[in-house]
Amino acid sequence: MRFRRAPYRRYGLRVSWADDGGRAYLRELPVLTGAAPEFVIADAPGDPVSLFTSWLQHAVSAGVPEPHAMTICTVDAQGLPRARVLILKAVDDTGWHFAVNTVSQKGRDLAANPVAALTFYWPSLVRQVRVAGPVVSDGATYSAADFLARPLGSRAMALTRRQSQPLVDAGELDTEIAKAHSVLEREPDLVPDEWVSYAVRPTEVEFWQGSADRRHVRLLYRRVDDDWETGQLWP
Repeated sequence: MRFRRAPYRRYGLRVSWADDGGRAYLRELPVLTGAAPEFVIADAPGDPVSLFTSWLQHAVSAGVPEPHAMTICTVDAQGLPRARVLILKAVDDTGWHFAVNTVSQKGRDLAANPVAALTFYWPSLVRQVRVAGPVVSDGATYSAADFLARPLGSRAMALTRRQSQPLVDAGELDTEIAKAHSVLEREPDLVPDEWVSYAVRPTEVEFWQGSADRRHVRLLYRRVDDDWETGQLWP
């Protein structure tokens, strides 16, 4: 049986999802349609944290939805990469911070290969930032503070200690969450050992600003000892 979809009217597509795997359909989808702000590489600061902070705050002011959402890619013990979206917790001189449950797939990946790549993408601004480097723990104090700052429901879910495990019975999920809420009622300051705040300490950070004519502007920061060297890349 051949399955076909009508053209996506919002974009005025002239073709449907056909036997070519949607190649023609996808090629007609518009790209790089946002309004890019001015980006003068000569004016860029000497460190990537300052530039990232400026770009992130600009995204917030421009109304970009969830601008602190990032794709994080990890690699498991067998070398298989996995990507998912997390929320950035902080950025400072020690790195880009995020938190995970160590029993989750990403937690196991980081235990096997403590490296990660982050990608931020703000389509309406035609901007992307990529961060890559080793991952280190922020320590117990920072991890505890992060956990206790989370909403109650998020803490209860973490206390089930079952993230990424197969779910066979939805009723079991309800039961375990109820148990976790009971625990938190008795111990509101409880922090599970499995909750860890990490930081990507980047060896490279790239800032990309797209252009419809593909003359993209790319600035790469590369760590050299305790300093940063910068250089522009070809589009």
